[in-house]
Formats: sequence, C-alpha cells, structure tokens
Amino acid sequence: MPLHGLILDGLRAHPLLAIIFTPLTLLALRSIYRIYLHQLSHIPGPILPKITSLWLYYHSYLGDEARVIHLLHQQYGPYVRVSPNEIDISDADAIPAIYVSKGGFPKAPCYANFDIDGHKTIFSTTDAEYRSPRAKAVVPLFSTKSLRENEQAIWACVDRMVNRLAEESKGRRPVNVLNLTRSLAIDAVSTHLFRENYDGVSERGPVLSVSAFVDAFVAVGRFFYLPNWFFVWLDWAVAKWQADRETDDSMSLVDKFVGTLVAKTTAKSTTFPGRLLAAGLSDSETKAQCKDLVFAGTDSTGMNLATIIRNLALYPEKYARLKKEVSDNVALGKDAQEVQALPYLNAIVKEGLRISMANPTRLPHVVPQGGWTFKNTYFPAGSIVGCAGYELHFNSAIFPDPLSFIPERWLNSTEEMSKHWFAFGAGSRTCIARNLATLELQFATERLARSSVLDGARAVQTEVEIFEWFNSKVKGEKIELVWG
Repeated sequence: MPLHGLILDGLRAHPLLAIIFTPLTLLALRSIYRIYLHQLSHIPGPILPKITSLWLYYHSYLGDEARVIHLLHQQYGPYVRVSPNEIDISDADAIPAIYVSKGGFPKAPCYANFDIDGHKTIFSTTDAEYRSPRAKAVVPLFSTKSLRENEQAIWACVDRMVNRLAEESKGRRPVNVLNLTRSLAIDAVSTHLFRENYDGVSERGPVLSVSAFVDAFVAVGRFFYLPNWFFVWLDWAVAKWQADRETDDSMSLVDKFVGTLVAKTTAKSTTFPGRLLAAGLSDSETKAQCKDLVFAGTDSTGMNLATIIRNLALYPEKYARLKKEVSDNVALGKDAQEVQALPYLNAIVKEGLRISMANPTRLPHVVPQGGWTFKNTYFPAGSIVGCAGYELHFNSAIFPDPLSFIPERWLNSTEEMSKHWFAFGAGSRTCIARNLATLELQFATERLARSSVLDGARAVQTEVEIFEWFNSKVKGEKIELVWG
C-alpha cells in the first residue's frame, strides 16, 4: 500500500491523531507557501517573520522593534520582510512615492488602532475624503501667519517653563526635565489652538497631571500592528484588568478640560474646536479631535525638547557656542534676527529632532492597485511598505557617528541629509502641527541660552533608554539633570 494510503488509514483509525495532524499539515503548507511562493517571497528577511506576523507583534510589544530591524537591514540590505505581507525600507529615495507623490500611498488599516472614543481622528483615519474637510478646517491655525500673530503668548509659555526650571535647579535634587518639557508642550498647544492655557507649568506635583493620559495613548503603540478587531478586544481587556487610579484620574481630568472647552465654544470661534464645529463635526467628535491634539502635542514635543536640554548639558562647549550666538543676536537690539534665522540654534533643534526618536518606528502604508516598482524591485498591490525614523536618522553613511549629538553637521548639510531627515514624516500626511512644534523648540532653545539656566547642569542618566513603540516611551519616565 502506498505511503499516503497508510497515513489515511492511520488517521481514520485514530481520530485524535487526525485532529492534531491536520492543522499541523496546513500550518506547514502555509509556511512553505509564504516562504517560497508568496508574492513577497523575493524580499529577503529571516524565516520567522516570513511565516508569521507574531514576530513583528512580539518585537513591537517588547519595544525593541527599530533596533532589531536596523540589524536586519545591515544583514539583508534596504528591503527587509518583517511580516508575511510587510516590508521595512531603509532607502530614503522611497519616501516620495510612499508618502508624497499624489498624496502618497494609503495609510495601513492598523492606524485605526489610534481612533479615540470611537471616532477616527485627523491622524488615525485612512480615508482621504474623511480627513480632508477636517484638516482643511484647522490647517490655517498652524500657518506661519497664525503663529506669528500669537508669538507673544507662545513666548510667555516658554518663559514660564524656563523660570520654573531655574527655580528647580536651585535645589539639590535631580530635576525631571521631561516633566517640565511636557508641561510646556501642553501649555503651548492649549494656548495657541484652544486660546486657553492648561497651565501645566504651574503644577507642583511630581508628575504633570496630563502625563498618565498621554502615557496611556503611548502604550497603544505596543499593539500598533494588531488587526483592529483584535486590538479593540485587547484594549478593553487591558483597560479592565490593568486600570489604575492615576490613569483614570488623568483621563477624567483631560475629559473635563476638553469637555468644558467644547461646551463653551461656538462655531463662530476661530479656535481649533471652533473651526471643527463650524465644519459640521459633532461635539463628541470635536472632543476626540482635541484629545488627540493634547496627546500628540504633549508627547512628541516634550520628548524632543527634553532631548535637546539633556544634550546641551552633556556638551557644555555646544551650549557655550549657542549662548554666544544668542547673546550676540540680542546685542543687536532692534536689528536682531528672528530666532528662526539663527544658524547654530536651528542646527541644535534639527539635530535634537534627529536623535530624540519621539517616533522611531515605521509609518506603514499600503501599495495601491497596479503595484509599485522601486529600483527594479516589485512590490505587489496590497503589500504594506514603510520607512522608519530610526533607520533613516541613524544611517551612518549619511550621519557619521549617528548616535552622537553633533549640531555642526547641519551647518553645511547635504541633500542626502535632508532626504533622510524624517522627524515629522513627509507629504500631505506629515505632522499637521509641525510648524507649531518647531517654533516651540526654537523659542525654548533661545530662552535656555539667554537665561543661562543650564550653567553647571549635569545629566543624571548615563543613557536614556526608550521603548521603541510608535510613540517612544522613556524607560523610567525621567530625563533628569542636576546642578551643583
């Protein structure tokens, strides 16, 4: 009797064996297909991620995704298959097609995991038609003209933060500058976009009241790549079994702040919620869009500015050069240049954005119908491709000694450096608050130099470690300096 006949007879005689053997056979066949016959089988990478998405989910949850994939690029080249249907691309020449040209490729479905209170946000929606009227309503608030008109209010937020830092530096205990920079970020966002200062800088607690709310959203990044149906269930389970009083209180506080804000805003208001209400959004969705803004504006800018402050303390010679540039400019009186025109200051901001890794991981988009051929490599329709800030910013061929803070590299930047700088994404889906975030960093860096508040400051941690989620999280939630 042929071998397959003996196997069939054995399975009929032992049903339990059939129950075990059948799924194993199907799993083996699927694995063989994904490795050798799949439409992405020509893309290199380790065996495990070719077989299952669990490899990507594991490293995303663990928070070492960007570093692990960075090592894979060194082994396999510019394209690495990181799940059965997903490719990480390290070549900056891919950015225009994926993110810029004709609006770029559509966002991957997993962005829905960042929906808030059942509403798609300007950030999380994958539908361009849904996003367009919402983004169009608020984009004017982020224009150079709008920011210029409100400069004094933003400067006031910065001054309060620097004064608070100066006050805390007089003590003997370490100062968590990440907490202060988050405080500035929420104050600047609320002051400019809501016309109501959250006043986080004035809080005297060890942790900003909004931080637990922000961290809860950051933690969503652990599960970013999960299918939305599974994410919704898991998010519910985590909220039910791992809820804590601090997070609940912070969530309630932000809900109350946003709810009060929207309740007293009319459609005639030119604020962020006013413009959304005028565009026809419901109160509920307007609140969700405002909460998304509170999260994003606080987290990324807080991380970026804390990174700049820490590195100015680590490199006193760079801090001294910055101070001289600023003081020389101030001495010019009414002929002084605007902060945005100071070369070394802006080099510091750009380098800080490069190394801070506020958003280290891939921005996944879906290859549209017809597929995509890039440098003689074909990517079929429906496959997910993307570039990561970590991979682009730490490319040693473009940025020698990539982990080091070297603002001087931007004083004579090359076209390749600009191509690989990906701090805010690219194209029509670039960070909507890019101009506001950059202005905050420029203003704060100027005031830090002018006030001399960092004189004698030393970094407490030898290294700041992060969880490499979609929005990074500092391990220990502190970036500390000490004086004296």
